[in-house]
Amino acid sequence: MAAALRLGAFLFLFLLLLPPPLRAAEASAEPTAGAAGTEAPPDSRAAAPARTRRGPAPVTDVAQLCVCDLSVAQCDVNCCCDPDCSAADFSLFTTCSVPIVTGDSRLCSQKAAVYSLDVEVNPPERIFKLIDQVNPSVFCIYATNYKKALSFSSPEMPTPENFDQLLKRFGSATFSAEPDSWNMNTDAQNPSDANKTYRYEYGVPIQTADAFLRLPSPVVSSWCSDANPAGFLVNQATKCTRSVSVEECGNIQAVSMLFYINSSILAVPKSSQMVNITVQSIVVQSLNGMRTLLNGTDVLRLPVILDELCINVVLGVSYHITYTDAGEIIEAAASFVLGAINQEALSVQQSFEISFTQVNTKPVPLSGNPGYVVGLPVRAGFRPQGSGIIQSTNKYSQLTILQSTSSQDCLAAQGARTPILFGYNMISGCKLRITAAMECQPLTQTLLDLLKGQSFPEYVASFGNSQAQDVLDWVPITHLQVSEQSLCQIPVSLEIEVKWTKYGSLVNPQARIVNVTATIATTTLKQLPSGRERTIAITSSVVFTDLSPPAEPGYRAWPTINAKLPFDFFFPFV
Repeated sequence: MAAALRLGAFLFLFLLLLPPPLRAAEASAEPTAGAAGTEAPPDSRAAAPARTRRGPAPVTDVAQLCVCDLSVAQCDVNCCCDPDCSAADFSLFTTCSVPIVTGDSRLCSQKAAVYSLDVEVNPPERIFKLIDQVNPSVFCIYATNYKKALSFSSPEMPTPENFDQLLKRFGSATFSAEPDSWNMNTDAQNPSDANKTYRYEYGVPIQTADAFLRLPSPVVSSWCSDANPAGFLVNQATKCTRSVSVEECGNIQAVSMLFYINSSILAVPKSSQMVNITVQSIVVQSLNGMRTLLNGTDVLRLPVILDELCINVVLGVSYHITYTDAGEIIEAAASFVLGAINQEALSVQQSFEISFTQVNTKPVPLSGNPGYVVGLPVRAGFRPQGSGIIQSTNKYSQLTILQSTSSQDCLAAQGARTPILFGYNMISGCKLRITAAMECQPLTQTLLDLLKGQSFPEYVASFGNSQAQDVLDWVPITHLQVSEQSLCQIPVSLEIEVKWTKYGSLVNPQARIVNVTATIATTTLKQLPSGRERTIAITSSVVFTDLSPPAEPGYRAWPTINAKLPFDFFFPFV
């Protein structure tokens, strides 16, 4: 009986997965194209009851899809489906980075766009064609015309404009997730994300009311491209060339102040709170290079043609963004350098900068000025990719070692750290009791966290007053490991060696760190019999090594007279 029930359930599921048969009366009806190029079942409104609603028209077109189109309004190299590329760009391509573009791979049949390059013609051309692609999988989707069913859609955030509409739709005790009308542009509301707090993170493009904050930069050549967004907390400085002429300077947006301050910055991503860009200063540069600072910054100076010159042309823009520790932008200011061009000028070079300042921050305490002072903490920090050094204001969150406790229990001493003081050789340790039930991998990770702490720094300041933006003044920490050849190795000691030297005058030498090495020594963890225990010592030490050569007394050599006669001194006698 049970076997018959299982067989019946299997046949029922198999029949559900089969596509519906096409009737003779439906074959003559006009088909509706499905999503991603597939064909939907014929229109059966005549045979269906009056309450049946027709699905929406398909919206996915593989000819318009391009997964390698990453730049805005700019041709991506070797991206054959990029709509921003022209025939001249295709002649420079070497291959198509994405040769085939499809829609949803779960469909049984769909259209696929195939791209290739014809290198036999001169110049090379792009070849584009649409083909029918069949999915061999049994569990494929026969037809679909509801775009929201293929992926999760972004929730619709409440705003003053759509609040009444959302309240009417979701304010009752029960509501339908399906809208009254099939509208592909309306996103479903996710109640769990309604109260989500957005914030800017490192590297995220700074959003404006229309797109993003532009920071023009050269891309392939030296010409300016306005498609480069400014990243949050990414300090940048770029220079590029802009094609201009005196007759058309009033119509070129990129040389006008209004082009760089007309868009308001979003305080946080996907919010309605705006931050206006204020003008902080205006410097006017003459044709001979002299610069004058204007007293009033509330005047908007637009390019004007005057006596065969175009004045008030933007030569440089410097943005300064002020943000909070919560990742919210609260102020934005711009400083301009305006200049003039004559009729002989065919192009102008522009410079752009952006910097960031966090409000309500305490300065990191120094450990000397400029050299280290004996007894002060060694300054250390991290360096994210593409930015300066980031260090904590808390000395216990920088370069530290294990702090000994009265109980000498390593598991009880986790989290107890002491800062490394310059010039002080220190050693600390604890004891770890190992039982037969302890496993190798968890024990190794626990001891590493105990010796190195939760956040071991990457760089150490060479001087006591090294600035975070001066990356060359920071010394990377070299990591070494001394271990044996066995299956299970557990760390038992961390030895930090700080090499320093005297820098500057012999009368007042300054201590400078030149190298930092962190060496971890391991030992073999042997399997103990059941019920047996073993106690090992875990140590951590710091050693400061002076590499300065000793000063030797000496005397300056007496000057010698190197008198030479000219080669024709005895002419004409010799």
